[in-house]
Parts: sequence; structure tokens; C-alpha cells
Amino acid sequence: MKIALAGAGAFGEKHLDGLKNIHGVEVISLVGRRLEPTQAVAAKYGVAHATTELAEALEQPGLDAVILCTPTQMHAAQAIQCMDAGKHVQVEIPLCDNLADGEAVLKKQQETGLVAMVGHTRRFNPSHQYIHRKVAAGELNIQQMDVQTYFFRRKNMNAKGEARSWTDHLLWHHAAHTVDLFAYQAGQIVQANAIEGPHHPELGIAMDMSIQLKSESGAICTLSLSFNNDGPLGTFFRYIGDNGTWIARYDDLVTGKEEPIDLSGVAVSTNGIELQDREFVAAIREGREPNASVAQVLPCYRVLDALELQLGR
Repeated sequence: MKIALAGAGAFGEKHLDGLKNIHGVEVISLVGRRLEPTQAVAAKYGVAHATTELAEALEQPGLDAVILCTPTQMHAAQAIQCMDAGKHVQVEIPLCDNLADGEAVLKKQQETGLVAMVGHTRRFNPSHQYIHRKVAAGELNIQQMDVQTYFFRRKNMNAKGEARSWTDHLLWHHAAHTVDLFAYQAGQIVQANAIEGPHHPELGIAMDMSIQLKSESGAICTLSLSFNNDGPLGTFFRYIGDNGTWIARYDDLVTGKEEPIDLSGVAVSTNGIELQDREFVAAIREGREPNASVAQVLPCYRVLDALELQLGR
């Protein structure tokens, strides 16, 4: 299977690292904002073609699919562009930063029948898969999720500490992970509330936010987000169930008493992004809907839209 990847930045390289472990997959084109650094990444990963234009990548012979790791504001239009060219597409999270764009992507997917997936990595992390399987087997009912998403980003930097050409924000970008995961683990969200702190004087985004959710099962979730937190950084999930407590830190999981859980048998890899890419490839090969399809995750964006309206934006 031949894949093009657009967005040769910090997250693009995470996908390239994962894709090289998937049998029968070849990345044949790399798209970036500036040609010279894009060519450097292409050389590092043995990708033959590099360009600054997605349209050029879409014309590469034999191309089957595209993974988009571009700025959020470009996701929806580029996903539609890929499907218009007859290519399957995986869009990094978030799918969109406004609901109308997300609905347009879903409409295009339904028209074309192509695989269209969103990078909701938490669905694939072995730590969260372990919990999901317990819930699905009837061994656990989640009562509460307590989640902290904390970064120190008072300047507009990417995951590698480099200056960014665009700005993400706590609601559409970072809250999307937890809003979707909570529904995935505890059922459809029936109530959502949000408050936010002061906005950054230059970036114009809220630097702190609190979100409360309730699912149809009665479970609740409290999500705290910050760009002001000076370590420890990342997202930490506490699952409080009817017969146990677990704390998930990306691909690691411990009990409420900090006892490590062996996740080695949960999936073929312990890397959530690689597992996400494996699902994308498998869905294309098997002609089926992937986990985290646009259709499956769009309810998350409807909740985000409602929260944005609540915040008066």
C-alpha cells in the first residue's frame, strides 16, 4: 500500500516511525510547508518524493491513501481534497475547528465510500484499550473519569520546542481527545459544561479551561486543561470504576495504588500512533469502517461545538 504524508513536522515523524513497522506499507510522498526541511525528513525516512503541494502528492502513481498531519485549520478542506482525488484519508486530531467543516467531511465520506479516519489516538493506546475491553466484557462500569491535560505553552511551540506556523487551542484540539474517549468508554454524552480562564494577550486563546461531562450511563468526567502548567506535562487519566481504579499515562497503566499493569498482550505494539496507523491500513485492506472513523468521532465535535457556544464565542 502506497501512502503520502502531509505535514512533515513533529507529529508527522511520529507517524513515519509507526508506518515503517507495518508490513507492505510504503510512504512514497512527503508534503511540507517548506521544501528544504521536507526534503531532509524525506531523506531521513527514505521517501522518494517531497513537495510543498498536496495536489502534487495526490498525483503520484499508485497512491492509495493520505495521512494529514497539517495545521488544524487545513484538516477538513484537505481531507475532502484527498477523497475528491479518490484517496483514503486519515486526519490527525482534531478533524476540524468548527462543526460545519466536520459535517462536510462526513458528507464527502458518505458520498465516496472511502475510508476516512481521525487520529483519536486515545482509542488505540494499550492503556485505554485495556479499560475498554473490561467495560465491553461487563467486568467494569466506569463511575468517573478525572483527566488532566497540562502543557507549558506560553509561546507558540510544537512538540519539539520549535516555533509553530499556526495556533492550536484547548477546546477543539486538546479537549477533543478526552471528550471522545469518555464517550468511547462510558457511552453517549448527554450533558456538558465548560468554563475558561483569561486569554493569551497575543495568541488570543484561553490558557486554562475546565470541562464537566456526563454520559448516558450516569458516569461523569472532569477535565482540566492548561497551557500555563510548568510540569509535569502531558495528559493523565484516572478511571474510577465500580470495582477498581486505574491511572493511564499515554501507553502506561497503573492501579490506583500505583501497581503497574502488564499491557504487553493487549496489542501488537505499545505505541498508540502505530496502532492507529495499523487500524487505518487494515480498514482499507479489509474494506471496512475503521475505529475512529469520521462518523464515529463526529459526536465529539458536536459536543465541542455546544461547549464553544456555551463559552460565548
